[in-house]
Amino acid sequence: MGKLIVNSLLLGIGLAMDACAVSMANGLNEPKMKVGKISLIAFMFGVFQALMPMIGWVCMHFLAKQFTAFTKAIPYIALALLAIIGGQMLHEGFSHKEEQHEKQLTFAVLITQAFATSIDALSVGFTIAEYEAPKALLSATIIGVITFAISFGAVFVGKKFGTKLGSKAVILGGFVLIAIGIKIFVENVFFA
Repeated sequence: MGKLIVNSLLLGIGLAMDACAVSMANGLNEPKMKVGKISLIAFMFGVFQALMPMIGWVCMHFLAKQFTAFTKAIPYIALALLAIIGGQMLHEGFSHKEEQHEKQLTFAVLITQAFATSIDALSVGFTIAEYEAPKALLSATIIGVITFAISFGAVFVGKKFGTKLGSKAVILGGFVLIAIGIKIFVENVFFA
């Protein structure tokens, strides 16, 4: 059981890095964000990071052949989603004047971010495939809790710098999202 917990903690920290960066970008983009919204962001990232390994685990146990074909599309989907969101942020950052208000993060964009940053966690289902269902669920829960904690703190870090950067924070956030998409793509296409 100890090995499972240590492995899950390490997986959680590794998987949370993309969510951490996007959470920071959200804080940069909206420096006056309230704690309730910060909690929602962290919760959504945590839920998706926990859900994806479980979906991968289920696929490995019941749909292995079909899932293998889908995994090749994962880096392309993540790159496309993050490039679209990041591109919109860049467009807004470059086309709006300094005195305009920061753009509020919508629920639809949050869901897209959570999905895009966690889709690569589907492959974690391969690494936990030998676990029985309760152990796989425990591992996924640990991953989700770690992601929640890291994302929660990251939004506050982003908010601090967002206040100092002003409207340039939206541009920085857009570049961060696109960079994460490229990172996921390169790691999964060229180094997998």
